[in-house]
Amino acid sequence: MSRHGWTLLLGFCSTVLSLPTASVRADVKLPAIFSEHMVLQADVAAPIWGWAEPGEKVVITIGSHAVETTATAEGRWSASLPKLSAGGPQTLTVTGRNTLTVGDVLVGEVWLGSGQSNMAMTVNRARDFEQEQAAATFPQIRMFTVSSGASNSAQADCRGTWEVCSPETVARFSATAYFFGRELHRTLNVPVGLINSSVGGTPIESWISPEAQRASPELQQFFAARQAEEAKFDVVAAKAKYERDFEEWQAAVKKAKADGQAAPRKPRDPIALRQVKGNVGGLFNGKIAPLIPYAIRGALWYQGEANTVPDKAGYYEDQLKLLVTDWRTRWGAEFPFAWVQLPNFAGNGRDWPTVREAMANATTLPETGMAITIDIGETNDIHPKNKQEVGRRLALWTLGTVYGRPGPVSGPILTSHERRGREFVLTFQHTDQGLRLNVQGPSGFEVAGPDGAWKPAVVVIEQDQVIVASPDVAEPVAVRYAWSNDPQATLFNGAGLPAAPFRVEAKPR
Repeated sequence: MSRHGWTLLLGFCSTVLSLPTASVRADVKLPAIFSEHMVLQADVAAPIWGWAEPGEKVVITIGSHAVETTATAEGRWSASLPKLSAGGPQTLTVTGRNTLTVGDVLVGEVWLGSGQSNMAMTVNRARDFEQEQAAATFPQIRMFTVSSGASNSAQADCRGTWEVCSPETVARFSATAYFFGRELHRTLNVPVGLINSSVGGTPIESWISPEAQRASPELQQFFAARQAEEAKFDVVAAKAKYERDFEEWQAAVKKAKADGQAAPRKPRDPIALRQVKGNVGGLFNGKIAPLIPYAIRGALWYQGEANTVPDKAGYYEDQLKLLVTDWRTRWGAEFPFAWVQLPNFAGNGRDWPTVREAMANATTLPETGMAITIDIGETNDIHPKNKQEVGRRLALWTLGTVYGRPGPVSGPILTSHERRGREFVLTFQHTDQGLRLNVQGPSGFEVAGPDGAWKPAVVVIEQDQVIVASPDVAEPVAVRYAWSNDPQATLFNGAGLPAAPFRVEAKPR
């Protein structure tokens, strides 16, 4: 937590966020996130807030603890709960003119998961669903799914409910968040609360506050271009074109059916798509701002596919760093933040390697990590089904770095490189009992000379180093590994985790 603390953050939120109307504030009210089956973050003075009549005294009680506060002139109240140890269930009561009772409250580890469709993808779409469903009796794992949409202004509340993990509910859980949370729960033996705020098909610029994007020198050109696109969007023309395309599609479906052929793909409604994504910052306003400053241990991010468009990919490193720093600033805490590096996927016409590189570069921010998934994607499916391993790899980093548990935390990551004559010497961290090249064919490494032509390289492994050279390149100036949309992963550590793709140039002599 920053030295300014939660109190400053709560004051900030009360002035910036859109508040309920005065008619709603007559009775004490809580945001949706404070509801039955909730999980509070352990070992911190967790903020709690809501609305009441201006000047009304509000008493918050949990277990044997009670705190008191008074609603401001704007009708907002806030307080900090005492530090609570993991456990429960307990009952939270909030009393003013009326009394609210929130039952079955647990205290444990709370993580926010956000991003696009691979974070939104539910357990019933993941691998081995029937087995996972049958084994999903984990009453101490709960998930709050934010169902609100995008907004043009920062919202003070959202829609959503907490659900207890069971065979009857797990199908609706974010698969990545659930499998991550299950690893934490099994290892730490404490309750785990997961907040899922994600939307399929959405770019990162929808998830960063518009104020932060507008103020970022690195994103001025990008921000201006997106704003210009929005200004030029003709709703009437787009609606008319979609209606024509839809009629043509219906006719094509009938013809395909009569001819015994597969139906063509249904056209997408551009107006509906824009409503889902919102304007720049729209999903931050509607789906992240209402959660601030709910106490969390950290955040998970699984997104990037929508930003592999060539004219967007080059901005992704600055955008991801901005998202992390902006969220941390608004929460008032430098919480741990981990993301999933994009897996292998054909992605024709897209630039997946640049976005992967941006994700790796962004780990220079403190308290950040990355699950490398270059070996568990699916060539023809942008939604790979092995979310169990994605969640496990996020949990490995989290358990090792946040909770100090022993074990591997990541696949190999390049830390330094040196050119020695015709060779590149590459040094890696997270080698965990040694580097291994699991391949019979090409190594996946390439080198280029001054002409810029990439040639396959021969690889020799020596402890935590990889020696790379090509008989076709006498003067190598650059080396890269797994640098394509859908590469074959070849380099692993002793724990079976894959190395992150990279590209580097020779250092000046």
